[in-house]
Amino acid sequence: MRAGCCQLKPAVVIFIFNLCFYASYQLTELQVCSLCNGTVLNGTAVGQFCTSSAGRTDGRCCLRNDNTSTPEYIIGLDLSNCSLAHVEDLQGASTALMIDLSLNPIVSINDSVFRGFIELNYMILPPNILCPGGNASWEKVEVKEGNRLCQGQRNVCNQTGQMSLNCPENSLCAPYGPGFFECSCTDNYHGYKCLREGGFPAVQVFGPLGASTVLISILLWVTQRRKAKSV
Repeated sequence: MRAGCCQLKPAVVIFIFNLCFYASYQLTELQVCSLCNGTVLNGTAVGQFCTSSAGRTDGRCCLRNDNTSTPEYIIGLDLSNCSLAHVEDLQGASTALMIDLSLNPIVSINDSVFRGFIELNYMILPPNILCPGGNASWEKVEVKEGNRLCQGQRNVCNQTGQMSLNCPENSLCAPYGPGFFECSCTDNYHGYKCLREGGFPAVQVFGPLGASTVLISILLWVTQRRKAKSV
C-alpha cells in the first residue's frame, strides 16, 4: 500500500502543477485582450486577418481556433482607437502575428515592449511612432492613410544561425523580437558566455526551481480565483 502511494505522489504533483500553471496562464494571458473596451470588428485590419486565419475573437484579441494548439493562443491584437497614451506591457500577446495600435495619442514606445515577439509580422502604428527596432528590423516600412505600417520582421541573425559579432563563441543566435536576439549555448557548453564545457547540472538547478514554481502557481491560482469570485 505504501508503495502505491509513493508511486502516485509524482503524478499528483505533476497534475497539480499543470492545472495551476494553465489556470494562471489563462488569467494573465487574456488580460491583454481587455486593455480596451469593445471587441475586434470585422472591418478592421485585425478583424479581416482573424477571419482569413479562421480565428475567433475574444475582446480585443484574435485567438487561434483549432484543437491542436493552446486554446488561448493569441494571433492578433487590436488596440486601435483606445485612447492609449502609454504602452508598457503587452507580453500576454507575445505570440501575436499582427498588432494594431493606431489612432492612439501615444508619444513613444520603448522597443523592449516587444522583446520576445518573434512571430510578430505586421504592425499598424500612429505615424509619429517608429517601428520597433527601427526600419532595419523590418522588410517594409511605410506611412499610409495616416498610419505607419511595419511589415515582415527581419531575422537579425544571419542564415547560419551564428552571430560572430554579438554572440560569444560556442553559442548560437536566435531572433527574439524586432531588433532583438538571444544567444544560446551549443551542445556540451553552458555557463557564463558558454565557456563551461560538459553537461548542464539540470537536477541541481531545476529541482528547487520546479518546487518553487509549483508553490507560486498554486498561490496565483488561489488569488485569481478569489478575485474572480469577488467580482
